[in-house]
Amino acid sequence: MKTVVSQEEWLIARKELLKAEKELTRLSDAVAQKRQQLPWVKIEKPYSFDTEDGKASFADLFKGRSQLLIYHFMFGPTYTAGCPHCSAIADGFNGIWQHLANHDVMLWAVSRAPYEKLSAYKHRMGWTFPWASSFDSDFNYDFHVSFTPEQQRTGDIEYNYQKGNVSSSQNDIDPNKTASDEGRKIAASTGNDWATYIQETPGMSAFTLQDGTVYHTYSSFARGLDGLWNVYQWLDRAPLGRNEPTMWMRRHDEYDTATPGHGSKSCCS
Repeated sequence: MKTVVSQEEWLIARKELLKAEKELTRLSDAVAQKRQQLPWVKIEKPYSFDTEDGKASFADLFKGRSQLLIYHFMFGPTYTAGCPHCSAIADGFNGIWQHLANHDVMLWAVSRAPYEKLSAYKHRMGWTFPWASSFDSDFNYDFHVSFTPEQQRTGDIEYNYQKGNVSSSQNDIDPNKTASDEGRKIAASTGNDWATYIQETPGMSAFTLQDGTVYHTYSSFARGLDGLWNVYQWLDRAPLGRNEPTMWMRRHDEYDTATPGHGSKSCCS
């Protein structure tokens, strides 16, 4: 239990913290400006996607907007359900994608599973945001969020701007490392073993469409997704913070609502 103080003493401590919060806000604004000043890369490859409306080109995903944000959702061809952590972050998309679409920005999830699997899972989760399949394209591989068994075997992998099979507290995509029991359970919940499960990884990428040409402007992975994960933004303001001694996050239809939950460590933390 934390120290209990008077309201006056609490206010002094709170104002001291406010200084740090304001400094963080100013730094965040400065970083956002640098993010928007990054140079662009022209997309040369003619990617094709499967969507609710049939085949779509990259430019089609913009739906008349000039900006496109893509969440790289972990749902590979062998998955029977989406990654539970990607599912948790995607729960927040429903309330915002329409706002973005009316502010010249389209938000899509893109996964490598066939569209029929994505559509069925989307219906199960009750989601409305656009979701496309990149099953017949190199899109996921080119943006370093999917890897072949051969890449895993040789370590010919780039994820979060690091080379090789990454095995650390921040990025754990090394198939040669023994997965924890909880990691194996998460993989099993998608119908896969650990090595197959981590052939897919989370991330987000930003693009712009100018005069019919698509440009890549930004990508982020692993902890770089934290700011987009509204569950964590709320937990960071809760008395116990993220409180994740064990893997606690589930798909929203898998919780026992009668039982209070306990913390966990996510696959993307």
